[in-house]
Amino acid sequence: MNMKLEVVIIPVSDVDRAKAFYEKLGFRLDIDIVNENFRGIQFTPPRSEASIILGKGVTSVRAGSAELVLAVDNVADARDNLIGRSVNVSEVFHYAGGPFNNAVENPRVAGRDPEGRSYFSFASFQDPDGNRWLLQEITERLPDREWEQKRARSTDVATLAELLRETSEHHDHYEKTHAEHHWWDWYAPYLSARQSGSSPEEAVTAADRYMEEVLHVPPR
Repeated sequence: MNMKLEVVIIPVSDVDRAKAFYEKLGFRLDIDIVNENFRGIQFTPPRSEASIILGKGVTSVRAGSAELVLAVDNVADARDNLIGRSVNVSEVFHYAGGPFNNAVENPRVAGRDPEGRSYFSFASFQDPDGNRWLLQEITERLPDREWEQKRARSTDVATLAELLRETSEHHDHYEKTHAEHHWWDWYAPYLSARQSGSSPEEAVTAADRYMEEVLHVPPR
């Protein structure tokens, strides 16, 4: 069974201000939905498989109460990158009582972990609402800390050709009913959904939703 942590909700008070901040961080803007009394924005940090969602009407949690962690290969390099984006980032530090241990007096100690251990060196910053982020340097994972990755099944030429024909047929209807767009933008989510086990009808829905919500292609 797959059970992936996909989204974390970030409570904010000023949506446009928060959006500008996370764009400045270099997070990828995936979606920005506006409805009556609701606005939902999704961002994904660079190379992350989990995303954040913020907006209006998304959560009743107090703005600024979130605490999150970003794993980085090199905390000093990540810190320099954010400073170059005009983000106020703390100096590199380690925890006196070990990672995330705030139970001791004066838990943060200036400088990298003296032993240079993976997981032990940090830096921190906050968004405009005070939501707190930690940069945690992870250079090597401990044993059994990563799920075994399953290799994608290869597709033979004949099967791929049939799948492309099917995709083309379903896209033909979309193309006739929607504004001008690149065909490959519709093909990609359709093919991805089909190869992940979705039915043709589910794949059409996924492709249509991507075009509407991400690329904002309107009907004719």
